[in-house]
Amino acid sequence: MVSARRAMVDDAAELVRLRGLMIAALEGAEPPPGPWRDAARDTLRERLVEPEELMAAFVVDAPDRPGTLAACAVGTIDRRLGGPGNPSGLTGYVFNVCTDPGHRRRGYSRACMEALLDWYRRRGVLRVDLRASESGEPLYRSLGFRPTAGSTLRLTFPVAAAPTGQPA
Repeated sequence: MVSARRAMVDDAAELVRLRGLMIAALEGAEPPPGPWRDAARDTLRERLVEPEELMAAFVVDAPDRPGTLAACAVGTIDRRLGGPGNPSGLTGYVFNVCTDPGHRRRGYSRACMEALLDWYRRRGVLRVDLRASESGEPLYRSLGFRPTAGSTLRLTFPVAAAPTGQPA
């Protein structure tokens, strides 16, 4: 049986490496190098130790390469307005689920996801969302995820419009 462990701050660089693999799988090309990697690593280092525990990552170590991760699942908790189906408003969001290609089909992502879902349950989260790739959908469905009604819309501001801390 495969068991996942809670990621530590020292795992941040490996989590970013796996994120790059996930992005490459979704977009068909390796993401370009750039400040996104440093920003992601800094966010992980900051959020994996925060006292409120609003982000968690669960990982499986590569059995053949010490210091390397074979798989991960990362998620956050957001407090939204409560409603009839989710009175507390606590909502989980799963992202960055990835298994290194050399370690696939061994149950590693499943172990990471099961650990992450247990983390949500222990915190009273009643609703968990994710966006599934075609290859990941069978795993998520086997864990109880179902399609939702309605469509998701997104607005993306240009990078140049990012706030600089200066008033407009």
